[in-house]
Amino acid sequence: MRSAVLSNMRILIADQIHEEGIRILQSAGFKVDNMAGISREELLKIIGDYHVLIVRSRTLVDKEVLTKGKNLILISRAGSGLDNIDVKEAERLGIKVINCPNYVAKSTAELTIGLILCLLRKIVFCDACMKCGVWSKSTHEGEMLWGKKVAVIGWGRVGKKVSRLLKAFGCEVVVVDPFVNPHEVTSKGFLYASLEEALKTCDIFTVHVSLNDNTRGMFGKREFSLMKPGSYFVNTSRGEVVDEEALIEALKTGKLKGVALDVYSSEPPRLPKIPEGLNVVFTPHIGAQTIEAQRETAKMLSRRIIRMLSQLNGIKSVGK
Repeated sequence: MRSAVLSNMRILIADQIHEEGIRILQSAGFKVDNMAGISREELLKIIGDYHVLIVRSRTLVDKEVLTKGKNLILISRAGSGLDNIDVKEAERLGIKVINCPNYVAKSTAELTIGLILCLLRKIVFCDACMKCGVWSKSTHEGEMLWGKKVAVIGWGRVGKKVSRLLKAFGCEVVVVDPFVNPHEVTSKGFLYASLEEALKTCDIFTVHVSLNDNTRGMFGKREFSLMKPGSYFVNTSRGEVVDEEALIEALKTGKLKGVALDVYSSEPPRLPKIPEGLNVVFTPHIGAQTIEAQRETAKMLSRRIIRMLSQLNGIKSVGK
């Protein structure tokens, strides 16, 4: 384990976090350099001077960054997921890695429900028509969420919250997660199924998995072909779990009646051209972009950083 004197520790913020989190760290006596938006080239030049690096999804913390960060003790992700951090290399170098997913999960779950409602009720299209002076009531008949059979793919923090919200809307919720005990799912009033079973029977699919070797590309041509015609697909997890070309093709052929994406394989995305008139809603990775989620995540992460550094230095507490 790398070490440093607590009072001399320096913290680099590479991606934007809420100012309340920064204030907590500063009040604890740390030297905090807020360089949100720093380029990779500049990061590589200065990372060796810091003991703690705070990032969100933008900054890639790979082997090169970790190696140049010769004084790094802790990598902190202000959000969920660690796929932009080489965790194995960090562990090999004795660098701790932490994240803070709780408030992000609540925010992302709410967005998921909003996207589903947008697709079913064609809210985005109706809004666009009204703003163009077109009264399109008779041409934009939607569907109710009530009574739909919805597959929740992945039953982590976000998936569980989405399941509860869907149940409140009167949906039949089907949980797909091979790492979860089926009894835990059914005891909460939900159904449990394999992915293949869900693909053949559900009306709506919402994805909430982390990105790893098992989930990368898990939705491709075969999976979309197994879905019922007229299904809806929503992804607020990670873009790389979906073959985007296969997704768009399923939309063009009518296999999918609507698609909503908040995440993409590359961001900003380079999606295939989508014909006009298709029921799609694309948002720019805003699952965690709420005032409450950003504020509470930054506060909680900062307090975790303080506790972690205090433990590493063998003292009970530091700062407030």
